[in-house]
Amino acid sequence: MQSAVAQMLARYDCRSSDDYVRALREILQEIALLGLWRSKFFEKAAFYGGTALRILYGLDRFSEDLDFSLLEPLPDFDLAGYSTALEKELKAFGFDVRVEQKNKSVTTAVQSAFLKADTVNQLLVIQAGADIARQIPPGQVIRIKLEVDTDPPGGFSTESRYLLQPLPFSVRSYTLPDLFAGKMHALLCRRWKNRVKGRDWYDLVWYCGRHPQLHLAHLEQRMRQSGHWSAETPFTAEALRDFLQQAIDQLDVDQARNEVLPFVRDSAALEVWSKEFFADIMQRIQCL
Repeated sequence: MQSAVAQMLARYDCRSSDDYVRALREILQEIALLGLWRSKFFEKAAFYGGTALRILYGLDRFSEDLDFSLLEPLPDFDLAGYSTALEKELKAFGFDVRVEQKNKSVTTAVQSAFLKADTVNQLLVIQAGADIARQIPPGQVIRIKLEVDTDPPGGFSTESRYLLQPLPFSVRSYTLPDLFAGKMHALLCRRWKNRVKGRDWYDLVWYCGRHPQLHLAHLEQRMRQSGHWSAETPFTAEALRDFLQQAIDQLDVDQARNEVLPFVRDSAALEVWSKEFFADIMQRIQCL
């Protein structure tokens, strides 16, 4: 399987240890998706979030986690049941990765697990070279979080997307208008204490420039579920503009820019960021 991994690595222009670690993370993510496909996971769930955008739709920033949503609520769903399939798939490609379940003190509708591996050892598997491996601190662990929403809001559509490496397989994903609705919900409603999730604002720019269609009814379902919209009237495009303008008015642009900076190759794309910039591009959103 080393040749398949080498072909996956060849897609990247790796010049530094950080480049190799990012490439390693994405290779592990894609092999994990293959393992989930083999285990029939996508008969029950769909891929969404930033990594789905990156791997399936060409988002030009790096993403860390694998986020999924069940197709319908399943209270007895158990993510742990797929751990063996994930470990088996990754081992078949030469990776020594373990799956650890995340035990939560508070019961929620989101189940989590982590893929964990020694970074140095796995860099050697992808033949990054001993000189690159020596730049990584001993004991550094690469972590990829998997999360599954077991009580998803309704009103979304899915489609099959196809990956050709490490071998051809399919991944069920939210459609782009529903992915945009999920991203907008995160941008408007996610709370990170005093921190700003600049990645959400970066993704907003990507959507507005490439796929501006947003499924408003699905966004409404998400906002009702999270308690951010409780009116008897439907959530409208005008209401969305009001919510988004409030978020822009409160945005610390410098903090948002600094948060996303490690995940993008070309920092020049962030220089234009300002409240006026975001107020302008939001006019390009097309509500379906």
